[in-house]
Amino acid sequence: MTLEQLKVFVAVARALHMTRAAAGLHMTQSAVSASVAALEASCGVALFHRVGRRIELTEAGHAFVPEAEAVLARAAAAETVLADLSGLRRGRLALEASQTIANYWLGPLLNRFHQLYPDIALSVVIGNTTQVTAAVREGAADLGFVEGEVEEPLLARTAVPGDRLVLVVAAGHPFAERRTLAPADLFEMPFVLREPGSGTRQVFEDALRASGLDPSELKVVLELPSNEAVVSAVAAGAGATVISDLVAAAGLATGTLRQLPLTFPPRRFYALRHADRYHSRAAQALMALIREPDGSAAAAAPPAPVSRPRPRARR
Repeated sequence: MTLEQLKVFVAVARALHMTRAAAGLHMTQSAVSASVAALEASCGVALFHRVGRRIELTEAGHAFVPEAEAVLARAAAAETVLADLSGLRRGRLALEASQTIANYWLGPLLNRFHQLYPDIALSVVIGNTTQVTAAVREGAADLGFVEGEVEEPLLARTAVPGDRLVLVVAAGHPFAERRTLAPADLFEMPFVLREPGSGTRQVFEDALRASGLDPSELKVVLELPSNEAVVSAVAAGAGATVISDLVAAAGLATGTLRQLPLTFPPRRFYALRHADRYHSRAAQALMALIREPDGSAAAAAPPAPVSRPRPRARR
């Protein structure tokens, strides 16, 4: 049994698909199959059922997954400690970030980090807040970056400068020229929103609750899994959305989107790390770079309400 075999096994167990696992590992499918077969032979037990073209974990496979992940996590931690001894002259940093952060905020920081520490290998996986939290908790990522509030006792959370949510519609929307808007008016228009689990949606819904409004009463006509899909649907006239000003900037600049006059408070992003795992020098260096503009990360704050509306009569 080798670490490489364990790495392949965990990838196949997560994907439950040889071809997808091979692509993620940058290996051929035959090499992945051979590695799994060799591991099963060395253990003397089947780890997967082959059901037609599908594969499923056997009972032994299910039991083995957390053990294999734990061994890989310990090996990665040992490698990180050794890399730190070289003084940031080698090593790796695995990150996972929500879509808004990864696509619109993190890139310039990582470019600057790479210029300062060119021998540190960087990898970034994109997921929603729920997925990022799970990756950091399970050790798949050294640091996670999310927009939403996270209540996870195993994770340490640090607030970092973020963005601001804006309410936008298409240029031809009936509300596009409105000069005043109350939060209660949100319930008069259809909405296009990110999926549940998205930090953007969570912050929007928390702001509504803080203003005494029930998010479940919104007319949500579409739920889409990416910021770009949301903006495209809104620009086509599907409805309004509340989204990061970083995401909306291009559409506002070209005139395909219009920002409505409803103010949301600035929001902070959050850096997550596992409280009990080794915090590498590379991770510390990235966090120092993020804090650099004002010298320290701001303290975490709960979501502030949007301006409080007049009571709304129920129909």
